[in-house]
Amino acid sequence: MYFNKFAIVACISALPMVALAGDLATAPVVEQRGGDFYVAEGSVEAVRQSVISPQVAGRITQLNVKAGDAVQKGQLLVRIDAQAVAQQANASEAQVESAQAQLSVATREFERQQQLFRKQYISQAALDQAEAQFKATAASVRGFVAQAGAASTQTSYFAIVAPFAGTVAEVPSELGDMAMPGKPLLTVFDPSAMRVVANLPQSKLAQLQARSEVRLDIPGLPESHHSFVAQSVNVLPTADPSTHTVQVRLGVPATVTKALPGMFARAYFAVQGDARSRLVIPAKAVIQRTELEAVYVVDNGRALLRQVRLGKATGDAVEVLSGLTAGEQVALDPVAAARLR
Repeated sequence: MYFNKFAIVACISALPMVALAGDLATAPVVEQRGGDFYVAEGSVEAVRQSVISPQVAGRITQLNVKAGDAVQKGQLLVRIDAQAVAQQANASEAQVESAQAQLSVATREFERQQQLFRKQYISQAALDQAEAQFKATAASVRGFVAQAGAASTQTSYFAIVAPFAGTVAEVPSELGDMAMPGKPLLTVFDPSAMRVVANLPQSKLAQLQARSEVRLDIPGLPESHHSFVAQSVNVLPTADPSTHTVQVRLGVPATVTKALPGMFARAYFAVQGDARSRLVIPAKAVIQRTELEAVYVVDNGRALLRQVRLGKATGDAVEVLSGLTAGEQVALDPVAAARLR
């Protein structure tokens, strides 16, 4: 359906546009000077996140956590059936005991052969044969001990523990499923250290203002603290050859809580541009009706509806290209301003 912009303006002009603004909350039109901002969209991710996969195959016999659970470092998460490996470990231990018994016999035999050789009852060849038998038995014992150690180590692979304290993000497996090497069992992340990852075009990389602050905006957080300054800025030294963008990792301060991996975020980078002045008002003061953008200007206790032309938004503020002058007061609640008589 086609809307005539001038008809809409005329219709609104016919409505009462003057209202008493006694207790109406207002904000001034602020004049700012400085460079431009480049807005890059990104997402929140955990600095420490681990996708846990088993090193061995087996059926899941114990699943102790679910998505959203908090875990401690070393806590048992998943147990895989290890009966076959446990039996192999017991067999290896038995082989070690048998080999050690044979080594004990070979040691005593070698000692007797040494005594007989000193008394010249046996030849040097007989002594050398006894020594070779002793060394071979000792080497066999070391081999069985190594095998037993490997079997014992392998049994530990069937108990999956938390690599660090954190929160379980995802558990794609179920009790009774077959665990396979490389198949994810669960995902754990550390909620105490989060960051925003954004991609910056390489053409903008040279325009970044040195040591300038990068403001982050995560709309999914409570309004009181969804906009803040990045704690750290880390520009990776490589570019993506297909998109020609550079990944930038922006630290989220520890005071910003409830940020979850995967949340949508915006990053505002200060880039070199002209130093022109710009007028800025709070974004929530704007009324948008199809093609019309307007604000309520409060003057001498009255609220008057005025059409404006807006530029780009930066965080909670929006640039005004025309329709307002610096210092004028705009109503922060347009709905309340419209209801006043």
